[in-house]
Amino acid sequence: MPFATLDLTRVRTYPLVQRPSLVALQDLVTPDTPVPPFANPELEEVAARIVEARRQGRPLIWMMGAHVVKRGLAPLLIDLLERGVITHLASNGAATIHDFEIALTGSTSEDVATSLEDGSFGMAEETGAMMNRAIRRGAAQGLGIGESLGRLLDEDERFRFRRYSIVHTCYRLRLPYTVHVAIGTDIIHQHPECDFGAIGKGSGQDFCIFVTSVSALEGGVFCNAGSAVIGPEVFLKALSIVRNLGYGVRVFTTANLDLIPLQDYRRPIADDVPEYYYRPRKNVVNRPVSLGGRGYHITGDHRVTIPNLYRLIRAQLGSEPLPPPPLLREG
Repeated sequence: MPFATLDLTRVRTYPLVQRPSLVALQDLVTPDTPVPPFANPELEEVAARIVEARRQGRPLIWMMGAHVVKRGLAPLLIDLLERGVITHLASNGAATIHDFEIALTGSTSEDVATSLEDGSFGMAEETGAMMNRAIRRGAAQGLGIGESLGRLLDEDERFRFRRYSIVHTCYRLRLPYTVHVAIGTDIIHQHPECDFGAIGKGSGQDFCIFVTSVSALEGGVFCNAGSAVIGPEVFLKALSIVRNLGYGVRVFTTANLDLIPLQDYRRPIADDVPEYYYRPRKNVVNRPVSLGGRGYHITGDHRVTIPNLYRLIRAQLGSEPLPPPPLLREG
């Protein structure tokens, strides 16, 4: 007999408008926001490699954790998407939740410590209900979670702030936004309307889309910003698949942007050193480029490193038009 489980349909929710949010539109970093000082020659190398890759029609796959959105950096990524710099955007599930709430209400991020005490953490009705319905509808039609949510934001007029949404921008531009979910990690998994089968099917479809993009990564760039587990693990498996299938993905650039300082991060490291267990070091910076290319680790607050990377890319690129990435060019 199966083990006993609690009935999640009995979970109590409350209207999203009743929740105080910690991040609002005035907190967003735009292309016109002054860039904080940050001198790092390796960041300049990453920017140069991104620009050169895109000039050659090679992809820039950008993976991110939720704090990139939560820290207000969506407008910079939106601009890079619209300029053709980013060709594929991927994230965990939490990033889409912050993106969704900003598009709907112009604000996001709750006081977790306080709301956890009475069990109201993550229980906003609209976030859970609308996102789960969109995922369920999309999964039934063979869509990934990213495209399912993008369609919701595009069709529903309640999303008055969709211009600040990365998910909607990708949908509008017909660029892939793939969502890589671990069951139980996102607040919409707490909602009475959660359909775990649909989430698994939608995220599985997104993984296949992601693998397809990785199959064209030769000469391109993979950036991971603030995803300490999901991003590095998904990327490593995707890279193994495409090499297993015979795709010549050998020489490319990887970059990891995070708060964690790493010492001499390109040298071999033993498993008795704590840094060994930091997944981005091995799965983004070191292992994937063992056949060629180069991996980078950039330490710093996202509100410092990402605006500076954006500035460097814009300075090197100017108004130059960029070719489409290989997969779009082929059909």
